[in-house]
Amino acid sequence: MYSESELAGAVEAGALTPDAATAFRNYVAASRATPAVDEEHFRLLSGFNDIFVTIAAALILLAIGKLGGSLVEMLTGGGPEPRVIGANLIGGGAAVAATSWMLAEYFTARRRLALPSILLLLGFVGGAGATIAGLFVINCQWLTDTLHLTSQVAQQRFGGVIAAVAGSLTAAAAWVHWRRFMVPITVAAGALAVVGVSVGLILSLIPAAKDWVNAILLVGGIATFIAAMRWDMTDLERRTRRADVAFWLHLAAAPLIAHPVFHMLGVFDGEIGAPMAALVFALYLFFAFVALAVDRRALLVSSLAYVLWAMYSLFHQSGAVELSAAFTGLVIGSALLSLSAFWHPMRRAAVGMLGDLARRLPPTQQGALA
Repeated sequence: MYSESELAGAVEAGALTPDAATAFRNYVAASRATPAVDEEHFRLLSGFNDIFVTIAAALILLAIGKLGGSLVEMLTGGGPEPRVIGANLIGGGAAVAATSWMLAEYFTARRRLALPSILLLLGFVGGAGATIAGLFVINCQWLTDTLHLTSQVAQQRFGGVIAAVAGSLTAAAAWVHWRRFMVPITVAAGALAVVGVSVGLILSLIPAAKDWVNAILLVGGIATFIAAMRWDMTDLERRTRRADVAFWLHLAAAPLIAHPVFHMLGVFDGEIGAPMAALVFALYLFFAFVALAVDRRALLVSSLAYVLWAMYSLFHQSGAVELSAAFTGLVIGSALLSLSAFWHPMRRAAVGMLGDLARRLPPTQQGALA
């Protein structure tokens, strides 16, 4: 399987002519009766070797993390529990981050293996974050005494500041990794780190904001969605790495939008009645319209659990106690399969309702061969 970015790279390298690449895309679109852009391709596996390398790399990272943490714990001489935890975070995190970077130099920069590259990115960013967190944890008591943080409120605010600083440095580590390897998921990881930093800062400055966490996360999700759309609009036909970056940003934005909205409605607070179920279905239809318009399915997947619960509650209250789950699965599954089967004509209708905005969205027709 060859991705759109690889086809574009082949054209740039002169291995394929632009006309040949376009003819190939037209052939695939005609054979599948849908434009390639609607398939929402992204690179995850190029072969079973990706899985093989990922398993091996995961084993190495786990072992290196354990060895690194034990070494630093031994060098620091143990002590109170926070000191031991901090030592393990520093040693394990630094070892995992360094090993992930070295492995990425071959498997990402040279071999371009998708799944191992994602693992190594997560290993580097997670290791960097653990190292930074460990530095704060191991010095926690010293910082508390030096800054005279005696009240609980002061300690909570300081904890929020630490979380924000750690998140900022982790986002910086993700940016450095992006500049070197340009793994598409890196931008989404950085966006999530920025959202985490923002939440940490708000909670540290305004402790009462803990009651607004869902609203804050919703704002972060909308901001991430806007960032995803900016990447999408720079490659409407989804032929370059920019489309892959947008895919992961949409995947990060969707739960940050869906979960806070439904939690604020109290969907999981108990069995819901018909009015609440109707509201859940209406929201899901709105998300479906947005998904069709932007040609991304992440919002539908992130919202699915709430629709299933609403439908299940309705069947359960109607008396179909034993078959509620079966009926729910049948109705929702059939609806989703129908949406998949008729995605292209439904998307054409949805985009047609948006007027001039349609020109800034992925095309509903496969580009013809010039």
